[in-house]
Amino acid sequence: MFLQPIIDALLLPTAFPEAPGTITLVQTHVSYLIFTDKFVYKIKKPVDFGFLDFTTLEKRRYFSEEEVRLNSRLAPGVYIGVVKIVSIKGSIKIEGVGEAIEYAVKMKRLPEESMLKRALTDGEVPEEVIRRVAQRVAAFHAGAETTGHIASFGLPEFVSRNASENFTQTDPFVGRIITGALHERLKYWTEGFIEANSGLLRARAGNGSVRDCHGDIHTEHISIADGINIIDCIEFNERFRYADIVADMAFLSMDLDYLNRRDLSEAFDDEYFRASKDVEGRRLLDFYKCYRACVRGKVEGFKSTEKEVPEGERLSSVLSARYHFHLAGLYASEWRPTVVMVRGLSGIGKSTLARMIADVTNLAVLSTDNIRKVLAGLKTTEKAPSRFGEGIYSAEFTEMTYMEMIARAASLLAKGRSVILDATFSKARHAEEAQKAALRAGARAYIIECVAGDETVKGRLLKRDAECAVKGMPVSDAGWGVYLKQKEGYEAVRPDIIVNSERPFEESLPRLFEEVFG
Repeated sequence: MFLQPIIDALLLPTAFPEAPGTITLVQTHVSYLIFTDKFVYKIKKPVDFGFLDFTTLEKRRYFSEEEVRLNSRLAPGVYIGVVKIVSIKGSIKIEGVGEAIEYAVKMKRLPEESMLKRALTDGEVPEEVIRRVAQRVAAFHAGAETTGHIASFGLPEFVSRNASENFTQTDPFVGRIITGALHERLKYWTEGFIEANSGLLRARAGNGSVRDCHGDIHTEHISIADGINIIDCIEFNERFRYADIVADMAFLSMDLDYLNRRDLSEAFDDEYFRASKDVEGRRLLDFYKCYRACVRGKVEGFKSTEKEVPEGERLSSVLSARYHFHLAGLYASEWRPTVVMVRGLSGIGKSTLARMIADVTNLAVLSTDNIRKVLAGLKTTEKAPSRFGEGIYSAEFTEMTYMEMIARAASLLAKGRSVILDATFSKARHAEEAQKAALRAGARAYIIECVAGDETVKGRLLKRDAECAVKGMPVSDAGWGVYLKQKEGYEAVRPDIIVNSERPFEESLPRLFEEVFG
């Protein structure tokens, strides 16, 4: 692009009006973001995607000003303003004097650890914080602009047009990212809901429930330090921002579900409807959460087809898209958490597979390896002082470990959260007990069996021990001898899916996701 020389020049310290410290460039498909120690400079790319047109300097200036104006509603003080980029005697300067050759939105840099998604990933976020976010969003909606033009975007015919667009654009994904059966079910459920609730949608368009909203409220856009700041609203297309207030808050509710925090999404929903006093809006919540999940599935699906995206990211996008469509299906029927049991002998790769599933779905991973050591008062990285069949590996301690894992799973399921159970499950009764716990919680349960040949496993275990020795780390409790003893007492269980771990797991994940989350 013709902006590239300007961007290259802005990576030099001399381009800034202040000492920038470390300068970092991040690109999205529509913007360049230049991070300094204290600020972020956002420069729009000269692109036209139909729904977004930044092809002229004047358009980039206008939408930059709109970005500052609109985001000041939910992030006052974060967006400093639109600044000129000028060329002075061949040098590119930000906030220089002279004719603008480009414009940038200047923002205060928010601490990465303050962003809600990062906070959720790093540890627990108190329910009270989520309730404060809900109060902030409800107050924003109460004061957001509404006009006859804005209200028209909430009419049933407009809502139907937006929803139909989703299904038309996702038709090419059928069979690759979403099953034909799920695609049809979502389409007919959506059409049926709009028809059955057309009176409600029309009434809300007339009573001020359709407003100039944010359009993109999710966990990556919320800072929870020094008050609640919500950034990056949609400034480039009113169609994506003018909506029923429930459609706006539903994005965050769905995103919390995607992060496997159903407990927090329910707290957010409860507090939002309490604060907004929008009793009738609850009737639309699952509909708009389904719509938002379909939109995210569509966006991830598009990303998976882009040739410039690295192959590994394309696979992640395929899996993320499939899981978003899975969530959409839950909203269109009844919410049910999932229990995924990843079973196999030591060294077979089950823990690696469990982590790969969790990386996409955010399912909580409960591992007998970790639970066993916690119950024994050991660090999870500490080598156990017992041999196979003795001490913490005795039948009695193993029984206690499995019961503790299942109890922890039941506690999470009761909150609507899904779990992965990473365990050998060498005794069939342990898998049966886990399935019973899932049934009691109304959850779906799947058993994934990891298999590999003895020689493959032996090579892995020896290699792992050697690497631990080189790094000065404790050698794993489960070596080749333990594997052979486990195999002697390994009971048959009927799995839902068999994964051959001699092949890269990346080859198995699409089929696995189709079976479990299709």
